[in-house]
Amino acid sequence: MYDRIIKLIGITNFYKINQTKILLVGCGGVGSFAFIGLIRSGFLNITVIDKDKVELSNLNRQLIANLNTLQKDKVDVAKDMAKEINPDIKINAINTFLTKDNINMLEKDYDYIIDACDTLNTKLELIKYAENNHINIISSMGMGNRIDASKIKITTLDKTHDDPVAKILRKLVKDNHLNSKIKVCFSEEKPIKKGEVNSLITSPGVAGLLIVNEIINDIIKAS
Repeated sequence: MYDRIIKLIGITNFYKINQTKILLVGCGGVGSFAFIGLIRSGFLNITVIDKDKVELSNLNRQLIANLNTLQKDKVDVAKDMAKEINPDIKINAINTFLTKDNINMLEKDYDYIIDACDTLNTKLELIKYAENNHINIISSMGMGNRIDASKIKITTLDKTHDDPVAKILRKLVKDNHLNSKIKVCFSEEKPIKKGEVNSLITSPGVAGLLIVNEIINDIIKAS
């Protein structure tokens, strides 16, 4: 099933992808695209954490959402989808809300952390965890209230601007004496409205796939 990937990047790089251990926190708009992108790219060891259930409002943008998965736990739906694509994949599905009180339950040997959650305190704890355990992390900034997905890119937290999520996170990182040059997925588009967060499929979808793309290219460049 991965023959065209192997022909493109070579068997050695593909084996490195197979062996890479991923922690994905959040399986919503950004996270569901990252999750499916990882599976279809040959990653075989993924831990996915999310406490939410699939809701009707998720149908417009989340790959795990359909009429048959409504009110089911997102991590269970994600695991089932992964097994339908590749039965040999190892998915550790954790149905919890990640906080500073339970983050130490996580393993310390992940190669990459994908932060696709919405909660700023959880984002901060993941950055701390990544720094303390020398794990690569890519954190998604705000993708709601934006309609131009072409303005999304991978950069570092200190280079973000006009993003309410990034603004608060920059301060939290500074106050906690953490590295402000962690990788983030960020939109240069200013939010088109304030208050309630709304979204098309395009911005979170592009963000999730850009994060996977960044990890794949990082693996290949290290070879």
